[in-house]
Amino acid sequence: MKSERPAIGGQAVLEGVMMRSPKYTAIAVRKDGEIVIKREENFSISDRYPFLKAPILRGAVALIEMLVIGVRALSYSAGVVSDDEEELSSRDIFLAVVMALAFALLVFIVFPTVLTKFIAGSIKNPFLLNLIEGLVRILVFLLYLISISSMKDIKRFFEYHGAEHKAVHCYESGEELTVENARKYTTLHPRCGTSFLLVVMVVSILLFSTLGWPGIAARIAFRILLFPAVAGISYEFIRFTGKSNTVFVRLLSAPGLWLQRLTTREPDDSQLEVALEALKCVLSGGDGNC
Repeated sequence: MKSERPAIGGQAVLEGVMMRSPKYTAIAVRKDGEIVIKREENFSISDRYPFLKAPILRGAVALIEMLVIGVRALSYSAGVVSDDEEELSSRDIFLAVVMALAFALLVFIVFPTVLTKFIAGSIKNPFLLNLIEGLVRILVFLLYLISISSMKDIKRFFEYHGAEHKAVHCYESGEELTVENARKYTTLHPRCGTSFLLVVMVVSILLFSTLGWPGIAARIAFRILLFPAVAGISYEFIRFTGKSNTVFVRLLSAPGLWLQRLTTREPDDSQLEVALEALKCVLSGGDGNC
């Protein structure tokens, strides 16, 4: 039976899983058969500036913070796997986040709107043009996922992604956090970042359509400026669907869950164990590492 519990999120890292509770972030990595765990106490800029917790704003803030945390987690896991103990500096993390955002904006905003200009032909209707652009954006995203999913290292990454989801499902169902209990759950989860990205693309079609179809420079500028609003609205949608299990909400969540079939794989027991250890770590009290 499910009960109201603090929300847990996470992501896969290299040979491991990062879990995040309201208080802690923990990274568990498998190294030479052993599980190495690091835990840190969370800090959010919205704790210092409470107005950032307002709906829509909190989504944009959460996106940036998760990018920073994700880069740090990936850096840490790479260091554990490669025996390189040097962690990224604040400057390195900032540059990595900026580069990730720049890549995303180039591939998923600039490229689709430029391409639409050439494939739309004589279409003049602003809504149809925005719809075509949005469909191009989704197609580019799908092709990207399909192209990387066959890589050996990415397959293992997706297996840990599946392990993360199974562990969270086990926790949310109120069961004891064991491999045996977690094994039976699905690798799909409604609050997954993959679902979030799909929602972002759909919301962008609706929001960008209100701006008509100006010149290409204005289109790109408007899309970049409105991206925080798109992210914020999408975040609220994911929060809503994650808290409800009605037929209507399940229908809304279905496309995102389908897309997760590309980004998750069935994990083995050793990968489940890593995810569960990270989860137990963020749920435990005390100071320092677990």
